[in-house]
Amino acid sequence: MTDTLAAITDRLRSRDRLDLGLLWGLVALGFIGAFMIYSATRAPLANAGYNPHYYLERQGIFVVAGIVIMYVISLFDYRRFEVLATPLYVMALLGLAGVFVVGQSSLGAQRWYNLGLIQIQPSEFTVLILILAVATYAHRRPDGLTMYDVVRLLLMAAVPLGMIVLQPDLGTAIIIVLVVSAMMVIAGVPPRFMSFLAVVGSIGVAGAVYFQLLHRYQVDRFVSFLNQNSTNPALAPLIYEVSNAKSAIGSGGLYGAGLFKGLQTVLGYVPEQRTDFIFTAIGEQLGFIGSVTIVLLLAFVAWRMFVIGRNSRDTMGRVLSLGVFIFFAFSCFENIGMTMGIMPVTGIPLPFLSYGGSAALVFYTAGGLVLSVSRRSTN
Repeated sequence: MTDTLAAITDRLRSRDRLDLGLLWGLVALGFIGAFMIYSATRAPLANAGYNPHYYLERQGIFVVAGIVIMYVISLFDYRRFEVLATPLYVMALLGLAGVFVVGQSSLGAQRWYNLGLIQIQPSEFTVLILILAVATYAHRRPDGLTMYDVVRLLLMAAVPLGMIVLQPDLGTAIIIVLVVSAMMVIAGVPPRFMSFLAVVGSIGVAGAVYFQLLHRYQVDRFVSFLNQNSTNPALAPLIYEVSNAKSAIGSGGLYGAGLFKGLQTVLGYVPEQRTDFIFTAIGEQLGFIGSVTIVLLLAFVAWRMFVIGRNSRDTMGRVLSLGVFIFFAFSCFENIGMTMGIMPVTGIPLPFLSYGGSAALVFYTAGGLVLSVSRRSTN
């Protein structure tokens, strides 16, 4: 009886330490994203004779499901997920391998499972699973990582990374390299060794380009980013989409054209606007003030993730939370940056704001893990 009361008391105290700022920030982003997707797609769908609420209804389901999953995960001690790291890692490898057999191909890439209501992209889940796996591995090495551990971590990341590159999904591959590298530094790998790995990796990328191991369109994306005023016909489609994205954001002015308005958005000039380029709809319809407000909300969520990781009482909580922070922060920077022409187009979604069931579930699951850490922080 005493043990039961003690467990209930501990659970109540853990709830008292729940980071409400992060919780409500994530909830707000999800609903704002669903509404902006609706605002960006209602007119084009209606003009084409389709249900104007189609994307709103689907994204609403993803957001609500994600919030429920996030809260349920936050109730559990994050250290209990340690036992799931290996099975989930194996499932991730099987999922990545499976897309080459039964996956759906779109826009030159084969990286989705079509389940009707939702398309599952296993590479997005793989990032989160790798974050959990690296955090678990670091937690089991309280005395720090040896060179042997570093090699094992690199191999652990290299296997799914190779399959993701073959899909191809260069954006997710870049995130994995960045997140795993940063988490290794957080876990105690000397920065000088990571600098050596960065040099080796750069040489590897240069070699891949030189020997034409990358797809031509992947190379063209980086070339078009560096030459945005080029008149090369081969680069014209990529330059066109970025040019229209910048035009849409700039046309919003200070206050924006208003919800469900905006020439670029209503006429569908920006490709993939509900997914990769949702920030262009935010810029055109809400203007500079609305865009800055959204960016500040994203920054607030990232800050809370960082603080929770910094204040964690153990290695697993710290590495896990900071890994999610890097995943979230870089995704925001890359996505918004590519719509403004300051980063290359890589197809990385804007967390909680871009349309997509996989992305919504992944980021809400990640948020739940960080909230679990916050509930059990000593600070």
